[in-house]
Amino acid sequence: QVQLAESGGGLVQAGGSLRLSCAASGRAFPTMAWFRQAPGKESEFVATQSWRWSGGRSYYADSAKGRFTISRDDAKNTVALQMNSLKPEDTAVYYCAAGANVVSDYVRLSAYEYWGQGTQVTVSS
Repeated sequence: QVQLAESGGGLVQAGGSLRLSCAASGRAFPTMAWFRQAPGKESEFVATQSWRWSGGRSYYADSAKGRFTISRDDAKNTVALQMNSLKPEDTAVYYCAAGANVVSDYVRLSAYEYWGQGTQVTVSS
């Protein structure tokens, strides 16, 4: 049975940093990603990275570029999201996602088969 378990959310002041982690159990996935959903808004793509056998390429939403870094440890089947220079608008529930056949559809929620339960990130001004 596949499970994704996130950790690392919390409350931080604007300008601070947080590191989110996601551990996948049951199998490995070619693509793992982070999405987020702010109150009253739709879920949005944050970042994704392919496994090393596909080149380990990463892609970011414009809002994350230069501030967030996604990284995978394929040996441990984990993915992390290092978030720096956090802003109040980064406040959201962050979800880890995994997919077997995402390919170029990495920004689309429906491209991912498995999701974690989410972890709250709150950035105070």
